[in-house]
Amino acid sequence: MKIPVPDEILPADRLGRVHFVGIGGAGLSGIARLMHQSGVPVAGSDASDSAVVRALREEGIAVQVGHDPAHLDGVDTVIATTAVREDNPEIVAALARGLRLWPRSAGLQSVLLDKDVVAVAGTHGKTTTTAMTVVALQEAGLDPTFAIGAEVETLGTNARLGTGRVAVVEADESDGAFLVYTPRIAVVTNVDADHLDHWGTEEAYEAAFAQFARRAPVTLAERPDLTSRTVGFGDGARLRGHDLVIEAGRTRFRVDRDGEDLGAVELAVPGRHYAQDALLALAVGLELGQDPAALVRGLARHQGAKRRMEPVGEAAGVRVYDSYAHHPSEIRGDLEAARSLVAGDQRLVVCFQPHLVSRTRLLGEQMGRELGVADEVVVMDVYVAREDPDPEVTGALVAGAVPLPRGQVRFVPEREDALAAVVALARPGDLVLTLGAGDVTALAPRVLTALAERGDGEA
Repeated sequence: MKIPVPDEILPADRLGRVHFVGIGGAGLSGIARLMHQSGVPVAGSDASDSAVVRALREEGIAVQVGHDPAHLDGVDTVIATTAVREDNPEIVAALARGLRLWPRSAGLQSVLLDKDVVAVAGTHGKTTTTAMTVVALQEAGLDPTFAIGAEVETLGTNARLGTGRVAVVEADESDGAFLVYTPRIAVVTNVDADHLDHWGTEEAYEAAFAQFARRAPVTLAERPDLTSRTVGFGDGARLRGHDLVIEAGRTRFRVDRDGEDLGAVELAVPGRHYAQDALLALAVGLELGQDPAALVRGLARHQGAKRRMEPVGEAAGVRVYDSYAHHPSEIRGDLEAARSLVAGDQRLVVCFQPHLVSRTRLLGEQMGRELGVADEVVVMDVYVAREDPDPEVTGALVAGAVPLPRGQVRFVPEREDALAAVVALARPGDLVLTLGAGDVTALAPRVLTALAERGDGEA
């Protein structure tokens, strides 16, 4: 559901009692945490119980499972996820009662009004870049407020109210949210057409990023047409990475700024795309006047974000990773990183779940082509999320485009069947990667359990 941004965004302490519809999601849970830590009375509801819901309760936020108009009794402001439907009973009740109804972007902006904001946008890498920036700034001695679209192991959460003026936030473009914020520093990780269900055309999508870049006095990006500070591995970048090495699950490179050597950076996560994210995080810290050596130490502390090439565990000699990648470019980056973790006769086994009907319709064949880097591929059906299903757009569109020999690609629509297929395929030495932005993530721990029960006898 598209909820309009209000003409005036009030500070959070003027919103009264705030209720979040869909509070268990990565975006709303972070905003709820920031408001709660600011002293705003906060509660919420979600369609199902989850680890996030339980954590919010432990932090003192009342969360109800299920949606009911009674949850709005005494509420002044309702903030809702974009995934909510118009017929949600709490949305219907909020409109009928004339309550203040805001999208998540307005809710986050209300917390940021007195902050110097670093807003991190881009088609891919927003979460990792935001997390790396926060960890690096903490190592340099700052205590930034932050809101990130995933739980971050090094930080222990996805959002926290800091003591200083600096705030670092992930700025999502999927529904135009990033055009609500007023950053001091705008970061653009990359621009690669996506979310055309909202933007309509690739040209409109690109124009939105240009508009975002103009909202800040300083923009950091790889593309010179968007930025006043170019950052990357190209020869023309003002902050330039070079001598990149990816091995043994780690990434190393050197950095220079306008020709001045700033030393080596080592990351505990593998992949060129993570090196680019780290360069952007370093650029933010330098723009804020922080010590380069401290920033580099912070980057080395980053252990990855939830569902970003996250190691889940090992059983029966099989390593299991989970990743949120759902766009062809993200699939390519994570499979390249996964390839660096296997050697010899070890195989890469991928279970992929396409996310959104509209994205699969436009990019499904490209997704399939990128999956060809794996040795064995299981493709599930489309995770529909906020859209209606289309019988013409299924995971078969993706599976049919995977350039692997017959027998190495399987279209297995149902989750339980996909679990069985992956477990049957995996053998000692393999790396299993569950991939996608939907509920495929739930398979990763279950694969481990099933492998542990199976042992090595069937491998």
